[in-house]
Amino acid sequence: MTDRLLGVLTGDVVGSRRITDRQRLDEALDTTLALLERQFGAHVDRYRGDGFQVALRAPGEAMTAAVLARAALLRYSPSRRDVWDARIAVGIGYGHLPEAPHIASADGDTFVRSGQALDRLSESDERLALVLPQPDDDLALLTRFADVILQGWTHNAAEVVYWQLRHPETQQALATRLGRAQSTIHQRLSAARWPLIQDYLAHVGERLNALMETMR
Repeated sequence: MTDRLLGVLTGDVVGSRRITDRQRLDEALDTTLALLERQFGAHVDRYRGDGFQVALRAPGEAMTAAVLARAALLRYSPSRRDVWDARIAVGIGYGHLPEAPHIASADGDTFVRSGQALDRLSESDERLALVLPQPDDDLALLTRFADVILQGWTHNAAEVVYWQLRHPETQQALATRLGRAQSTIHQRLSAARWPLIQDYLAHVGERLNALMETMR
């Protein structure tokens, strides 16, 4: 089995033990992971009920996939007060990826580092981390700022970001899709700090692609 450059997301649902509607949560997780499979060609797997792992052959898209996953879970939340979110640790580097759709047998340093980073997240208030072969303090700090924004998302804010990440379109087109006024969409994108998150994802994607070139 040959090593290849991968983006690996290891995550779990925040406060899952307090969630009583397990069937709805399972459906939300399965739907979210299926979306990542379709949109990014990802290999996905679930473990320990509320845990999951995602491997992407395009590491530069890994942070976008992580943000989309969190937006999807928030969108599927049962109510505005009872919101669902996930901790996600993104690892970038080399790893073994089996040919089968699921990745239970995948291994390599990137999978290990991503899992270890998730363990560290569970001991803090942070819910998003980026782990590189060599530490990058600038990207780590930017990721912490992005995480603060994501943790402040409401169900409505997450929904508009979810659709922007799935189908980039104008605010008027998104308003038509969701059956809302354009002014409402504008307010929700502003509340989600979408321009900042969009710039963050573009920047981190460029930095990761540049890093991959040096590692090939």
